[in-house]
Amino acid sequence: MLTLEKRPSPSRFWQYATPVLAVVLTMVAGGIMFALLGKNPVEAMRIIFWDPLFNAQFASYSRPQLLVKAGPLILIAIGLSLGFRAGIWNIGAEGQYIMGAILGAAVGLAFYPADLWIVFPLMVIAGALGGWLWAMIPAILKTKFNTNEILVSLLLVYVAQNFLASMAVGLLRNPEGGGFPGSRNLSQYPAAANLELIPGTGMHWGVVAAFLAVIGAYVLLQRHILGFQIKLSGQAPRAARFAGVAPTKLVVLCMGISGALAGLAGLFEVAGPAGQISIDFNVGYGFTAIIVAFLGRLNPIGILLAGLLMALTYIGGELAQFMLGLPAAAIQAFQGMLLFFLLAVDLLTNFRVRLGAKREAL
Repeated sequence: MLTLEKRPSPSRFWQYATPVLAVVLTMVAGGIMFALLGKNPVEAMRIIFWDPLFNAQFASYSRPQLLVKAGPLILIAIGLSLGFRAGIWNIGAEGQYIMGAILGAAVGLAFYPADLWIVFPLMVIAGALGGWLWAMIPAILKTKFNTNEILVSLLLVYVAQNFLASMAVGLLRNPEGGGFPGSRNLSQYPAAANLELIPGTGMHWGVVAAFLAVIGAYVLLQRHILGFQIKLSGQAPRAARFAGVAPTKLVVLCMGISGALAGLAGLFEVAGPAGQISIDFNVGYGFTAIIVAFLGRLNPIGILLAGLLMALTYIGGELAQFMLGLPAAAIQAFQGMLLFFLLAVDLLTNFRVRLGAKREAL
């Protein structure tokens, strides 16, 4: 009989080993799923993980896309990780991402067709502000009325999605678009476009912001008193209160940072790869970033690597759909398995598995 025994302290080995084991288990379970769909699992794994990087036929396109896809995931996950470390659960980054894109795009379109250098910086500020304001709703409700930030932030995603649809067919609709939903193409408006900084690399300002966020979060957590307070609040809330940490201020701060970074991700996406506000602009980056944050162990460097890995599954998944005819739902299930197995094997960090009956305390 298998039993779980509480460890005296969390295992450092399993803290780092569980993401690797989760990836391996995901590949095994995903291979079984692909086999049941009548596809060669080895070929599917090769197409998803190898071909986008090393197949000469696809690499010239796929490698730049790796940064394009990873940028928003890393940027959002870094913000979420700060709150998660402090025990503050912002599950609504997708809504903050959408609102940042809407407000940032609205500022850019308000200046159209002026060719002014200040347009894009103003859009960046507006994007961060849009995400921050949307995150302040669950933050204030949490601090003032003790509501559950998980439910409030999650439900606000659906409000943001409907607001996005209304903007795409209403206020932000392209007046020269023949009545079709969607805004003007910002990537074709030079003053508002978030174009590649180095042609052929996929490196744009959103990717730069993601790398800066990784560095900033690492310094914050390792070298700043605020990072200490964040970690202490998550690990020992009572001790944090005795140490003078104000819970309400920490909630507002962590929610604000995560919302602002999610809003920035939305702005950089709408001004670059996506190009316009449309009904289906959001592609789930805010939810996928939760997987990235946990896969990276809430560590900035780990999140950087996890974001690149998840981006690889996006690109490889699209390639597998094209080459093998895999359904999109199968690729989404494969990505979801990562979080499932990560949460499952993470149990080994705090518990050890033993054979035999559970020992009774004397």
